Amino acid sequence: MVQNIKKYTVITGASSGIGYETAKAFAERGSNLILIARRKDRLETLRQEILSLYPMLDIVILAMDLSISQNVFKLYESIKSYPLQTWINNAGFGNYDSVGEQNLEKISRMLHLNVEVLTIFSSLFVHDFKDIEGTQLINISSCGGYTIVPNAVTYCATKFYVSAFTEGLAWELKASHAKMQAKVLAPAATKTEFGKVANHVKEYNYDKLFGTYHTSQEMAAFLLELYDSDKVVGFVDRETFLFHLYDPQFQYAGNSQHNQKM
Repeated sequence: MVQNIKKYTVITGASSGIGYETAKAFAERGSNLILIARRKDRLETLRQEILSLYPMLDIVILAMDLSISQNVFKLYESIKSYPLQTWINNAGFGNYDSVGEQNLEKISRMLHLNVEVLTIFSSLFVHDFKDIEGTQLINISSCGGYTIVPNAVTYCATKFYVSAFTEGLAWELKASHAKMQAKVLAPAATKTEFGKVANHVKEYNYDKLFGTYHTSQEMAAFLLELYDSDKVVGFVDRETFLFHLYDPQFQYAGNSQHNQKM
């Protein structure tokens, strides 16, 4: 049997929404996949859907609850020997509530998944693969990672972290002449399970509550547009819903005379 030596794309939160459609989009380009999420049945459905179209691909599914800290390191150790080319940190969720009324158990889980897990996976991937030609790290933020949205302050703060961390990492990789690129995708309203989870409801009508939104397929296409570009930020304007590619947006003190001197 001839071994498939093509590179692998890792996608967390792959069982639905943007992650699900992104997996199909990378499969269409011939990439092997490592798909991570809690729901094994959905991952298996996705795997079979992809293999029905692209039977020569290797589709690895890993059902893992990343809210358990030790699982994060355990999972990375299990896949770091693969020839990884792209890592997409898509796992995460949102929350709509005032700060004084938000459910702190849910907030704790959101902080862990949106911030801690993303940081750990990013750090490990950069450490092991930054000097391999063509590697990319893409972290999923939000337009709420550049704009504070009413009644979603804590969620936006987690995504401001994702945006700032990834932009800063992009500067760091450039300064060290690494071969890896770090990029951040910032969607606006996208029809996924996000609305239900963020609002603690079983049904969520995007047509009624937003009117204008993108589909997961559209966001996957935007992600590939970012992937193919030399830009760091893929941003959806939450007023116009137009997609833009930008250089880093946050002020960077790389040339300051007042940085720490080691």
